[in-house]
Amino acid sequence: MPSNRATRKASTHALAHATFIISSDGTAPAAWTNYFGISPSRTITKGQPYILPSGRLSDRLGKLELWALESKAVVRSDQLEPHLRYLIERLGLPRADLRAHVERADARMRFFCYWSNEDGDRIPDVPEDIKTMMEALGGTIEIDEYR
Repeated sequence: MPSNRATRKASTHALAHATFIISSDGTAPAAWTNYFGISPSRTITKGQPYILPSGRLSDRLGKLELWALESKAVVRSDQLEPHLRYLIERLGLPRADLRAHVERADARMRFFCYWSNEDGDRIPDVPEDIKTMMEALGGTIEIDEYR
């Protein structure tokens, strides 16, 4: 019987990916599309049905405004750093005025990172320069670890 590690290597399921998210109670996702000049991977508009990550339409209405750019479909790596670097490059981070835009919108900004660690032997690789940049921008880095 193959080990978990061998099964993972044979799988096409990535062990890591990241999403840049800006969410708020009242700033429409289109405002962030205009600001960054790129189309998001996902959006949610308050009071409207939205597309779930599975591609299905939600049964519920959005409770907030959300703009998200994902690395999953573009970056092939089981480490977080390449996913985060991709998002940083696409978004043109850091941006001198981003923190002010986020604060004016009373929004929350974060990197939301998926981290598969079934064997418990992987340590997320978030470089110090990325941590420092997000802190300076008023954002956070969250790691959702699955064991």
